[in-house]
Parts: sequence; structure tokens; C-alpha cells
Amino acid sequence: MFGIGLPELIVILVIALLVLGPQRLPEVARALGRGMAELKRATQDLKDEIDAEVRKMDEPIEARSHETLPPDGRALPSPESGKTGPPSEEKPS
Repeated sequence: MFGIGLPELIVILVIALLVLGPQRLPEVARALGRGMAELKRATQDLKDEIDAEVRKMDEPIEARSHETLPPDGRALPSPESGKTGPPSEEKPS
């Protein structure tokens, strides 16, 4: 627990009791506990979100494994190339 032993924890609690007083110490402890719980929940949500994204990144690889190429075995040209139909075989001049 952060490398704090029992004697150090008792000293911290006594100092907190002296500084905050007996009426305010439970309020501060409650707020600190809520803050720690919220931090733990937020880190767990972040971890779950990262794990979901990693699974989502792995998913398309598995989904693409069932896709097939056209019968001639060549990939179709992209729409950005401006060409339609199968790629032509041009000889360099």
C-alpha cells in the first residue's frame, strides 16, 4: 500500500486529526474514499475501452480471411485511379 507501514499510517492519521479536527475528519475521509473509488472506476473503464479497441482492430483481419479475389486472381483497381475494368498490361517503351 504505497510503501506505508502501520506506524507511518498512525502518524498521518494523528496529524490529520489535529489539522482537520474530529468533526471534519470523517467528511474528508469519506470524500477521499469516493474519489479513490471514482478513480478506480475511471481507470477500469479506460482499460475496458482500450481492450475493446484492440479486439476491434483484430476483428477485420479475421473477417477479411473469407474474402476472395476475382477469378483472374488480380485485385480490382481502386476508384481513385480513374480506370474502370481490369488493369491493362502495358509494355514499357
